[in-house]
Amino acid sequence: MFTGIIQSVGHVQAIAPNASGDWKLTIAAGKLDMRDVALGDSIAVNGVCLTVVSQGTGQFTADVSNETLSVSAFSDLSIGARVNLEKAMRLSDRLGGHLVSGHVDGVGNLIRIEQDGASWRYVFNMPESIAHYVAHKGSITINGVSLTVNSVTDNQFNVNLVPHTLQETNLGDLQQGNRVNLEVDVIARYLERLLQVKPDASSSSITPEFLAKNGFWK
Repeated sequence: MFTGIIQSVGHVQAIAPNASGDWKLTIAAGKLDMRDVALGDSIAVNGVCLTVVSQGTGQFTADVSNETLSVSAFSDLSIGARVNLEKAMRLSDRLGGHLVSGHVDGVGNLIRIEQDGASWRYVFNMPESIAHYVAHKGSITINGVSLTVNSVTDNQFNVNLVPHTLQETNLGDLQQGNRVNLEVDVIARYLERLLQVKPDASSSSITPEFLAKNGFWK
C-alpha cells in the first residue's frame, strides 16, 4: 500500500521491450532514498505498483507486464520522462494522503488548466466505468498523487494543485490532452461490493441513497 504522497520525481532511464511485448523499465530514482530498498520491494511509479527486480546506485529496474501497459498510461513513457515515485508505506508511517493500492483503475485526460488564486485548477475526464466511484470532496490518485476532488460532473472532475504539489511532482509537466493514471478511493470499491453481496439491503441503514446523500455514491 501507498499514501499518494510523492517522495521523489525520477526519470525513465531505459525501456527494454521483451519479445512478448512487455517491458523492463529502468528508473533513475532522483532523491528517493534507496538504502532500504531490497529486491522484491514495491515502488509506485506514476501510481503503478512495480516490483524491484534489480537495482544499482540511485536506480532500479522493474518488469512492466502487458496488462499494466494496456490499462495505464505507461505506453506514453519515453526516455527522460519524469515520473512520480513512492516507496511502499510502513505500518508506522503517517497516512498523509489516503490509502492507495497502486492498481490503476482507468486512464484520464487533462482537459484544461485554470488559474485559481495562488493555485491551479486541473480539469480531467475519466472513463465512464469509474465515474460513479469519484465523489465531491472525496479522494482520487492522479499519477500516484493523492488529491481531493473539488467537483464532479458526469465523466469530468477537477482538482486544485498548490505550488508545492506542482514543484514536488510531475503534475506540473502536464499539458492539455496528456493522459494520466487514475486510481479511485479503495473505500468506494469496498462499499459497492458490500452493497452488492448483502442479502437484504433493506435491513441496513447503509443504502445507495444514504451514501449518495453523504457524498459517497453517485
